[in-house]
Amino acid sequence: MPRYALRLEYDGTEFCGWQRQGDLPSVQKVLEEACAFLNHGEVPTATAAGRTDAGVHAEAAVADVVLAQDLPPHRIRDAINFRTLPHPVVVTAAARVADDWSARFDCIGRGYRYRILNRPSRPGMEPGKVWHVKRRLDAGAMHEAAQGLLGKHDFSAFRAASCQAKSALRTLDRLDVSRIGEEVVIVAEARSFLHHQVRNLVGTLVEVGDGRRPVTWPRTLLEGRDRTRAGMTAPPDGLVFRYAKYDPEPDWV
Repeated sequence: MPRYALRLEYDGTEFCGWQRQGDLPSVQKVLEEACAFLNHGEVPTATAAGRTDAGVHAEAAVADVVLAQDLPPHRIRDAINFRTLPHPVVVTAAARVADDWSARFDCIGRGYRYRILNRPSRPGMEPGKVWHVKRRLDAGAMHEAAQGLLGKHDFSAFRAASCQAKSALRTLDRLDVSRIGEEVVIVAEARSFLHHQVRNLVGTLVEVGDGRRPVTWPRTLLEGRDRTRAGMTAPPDGLVFRYAKYDPEPDWV
């Protein structure tokens, strides 16, 4: 049976996360049940490049699934989208891939973006899409602090207590902080991330941005490897899974 790669966009607000959790609403559950029509009524298993948490969004996540129907990718895309309604889960592109291709294990890079609405007034147009921080943040100081975290390190200070990764060693390729009008935007890129790593980094950098901590503090935390000394876990609202990278890329349609 053919294997398809699916590029996904979703609003994570109503979901418990990507992964199935019993009867709770999840992105995986919506996608797999939508795919059942293309699999003789049997619910297939979809594997994701990254398992986002409750409330986290995606603009170009990737999953793979094996289906009984052998159809052109654009028809697979459209058929799934018809059946994910009314949920905010959309397949933006699909591709046929090799039988042994894996959205998770063939991925060579992942990117996230975190948005902070930095003004006194709460968000009116995008609640659930940004973290609202009232106090003025120094994005320049946050960026300077972030550069001390680049490279290959033990990120134990920035992993969730529930993280199941065997090793905390990760290589952080990019961690940029910039101000765009009333927003502070953090962009993170790496081959892979630990559970809550991006949100823990953001929570720590915010303490630098509001002046509570010096720019050297995140690097000190990194070297100390003690999660209890780092900043809070930023809320999921502002986090978006931007992309999963492959070489070669699937022939997206």
